[in-house]
Amino acid sequence: MIVLKGPQDQLLGALQSVAGIVERRHTLPILANVLLRRQGDEVELITSDLEIQVRTRAKFDGSSEPFATTVGARKLIDILKSLPSDQICSLSSAQGKVTLQAGKSRFTLQTLPADDFPLVQEAVDFGPAFSVPQATLKGLINQVHFAMAVHDIRFYLNGILFVAEGKTLTLVATDGHRLALAQATLDVDMPKQEVILPRKTVLELQRLLKDSAKDEGAAIEMRFSSNQARFSFSGLEFVTKLVEGKFPDYNRVIPKGHKHQLILGRAPLLASLQRAAILTSEKFKAVRLTFHEHLLTIAASNAEQEEAKEEIEIDYDGDKIETGFNVTYLTEVLANMPQEMVAIDLNDSASSALFSIPERSDFRYVVMPMRI
Repeated sequence: MIVLKGPQDQLLGALQSVAGIVERRHTLPILANVLLRRQGDEVELITSDLEIQVRTRAKFDGSSEPFATTVGARKLIDILKSLPSDQICSLSSAQGKVTLQAGKSRFTLQTLPADDFPLVQEAVDFGPAFSVPQATLKGLINQVHFAMAVHDIRFYLNGILFVAEGKTLTLVATDGHRLALAQATLDVDMPKQEVILPRKTVLELQRLLKDSAKDEGAAIEMRFSSNQARFSFSGLEFVTKLVEGKFPDYNRVIPKGHKHQLILGRAPLLASLQRAAILTSEKFKAVRLTFHEHLLTIAASNAEQEEAKEEIEIDYDGDKIETGFNVTYLTEVLANMPQEMVAIDLNDSASSALFSIPERSDFRYVVMPMRI
C-alpha cells in the first residue's frame, strides 16, 4: 500500500517543519518518530516531546484509504536530504515497516504503532485568538532570545516573558546577569496576556517564523490557556506547555537616570570586542572597558599572561569609568541588533550598563558588571 507519493522537496519540507522538536535520544523511543496519518488526499505529520506538539498537513498522491503509522523522523529526513531534489518519492507500508523508494534507491525502516504515539492533551479553555505579523514576532525574539537562562534551577528564567496589552507586544528574557527587552506597537488591540514561553518553544518559533524579506504579510495566530499556548502559522499548528512561576519585575531591573551616555557605531564596537575575546580565559570571559575623554579602551588577558588591547574614538567627555563585563554578554547583544548605532548609559564602575537604540525606547538591554 502506497501511503504517499510526491516530490522529494515537498516531503522533506513538510518533515523539516515538524521535526525541530524531535530529540535523537528519548526515554520513550516513539518520541523519535513522526506520526503519519492519511485521510483522503491529505497526510498529517505530527511530532511531540510530551510538552510541545507540532502538526502540519500536506496533499500527496497515493492510496486514499485511512492509514496511520510512526517512523523515525531524523532517519527519514537524512535519507530525503541525500536524494536528488527532483526525485519523486513514494512511501509504502507492509508488515510493520515502511519503504521509501526514489528512482533506484530503496530504504526499509522500522515503524511503531500509531496508537502508541503520545499526543499532547490540548486545553479546553483557550482564550480569544489574535494575530500578529510573523516578522514582528520573529524580530522581537531575535532581539531577546540570547538572554534566556539555560537549565537554571529558577525554571521561570528558562524562557521568555510574553506580554500583550493593547497595541503593545513586549518580550523579556533574563538569566539573572543580564536582561533584554524588546517591544513592538501593532495596528490592532490584543487581549491582555502575560505568559512565559519555554526556551525550546522560543527557539523553535525563531526557526519556523517567516521574516519580512520573504513573507511580509504572513501572520501568526495565537491563543493562550492557563497552562498552554497554541500557535497557527504557515500551515503549522504548534501547541506548547507554558512555564509556571512568577517572572521577575523587569521594570525594576531596568535602571533609570544614568549620569553618562555615549553613542557609537555598533559594528566597530562588536569587531573590537570579538578580537579582544580571543585572548580571554575560557572560564573567565572578562573584558575591561575604560571610558576616557573621547576614547574607549577594551582590554583582555588570560592565564598565560597574553593580552589584547583595542582603542575606539568616542564622543564622550564625562568622568573616567573603568568597568568589566562578560564579553559574551556584550557581543551577543551587539550581534543581534540590526541598527548601525548603539547607545550605552553608565553611572560608575560598579553599576549595570544599559544598551539601547538611540532615540528609541523599544529595546533595552541591561548587563551587570564583573569584578576583574
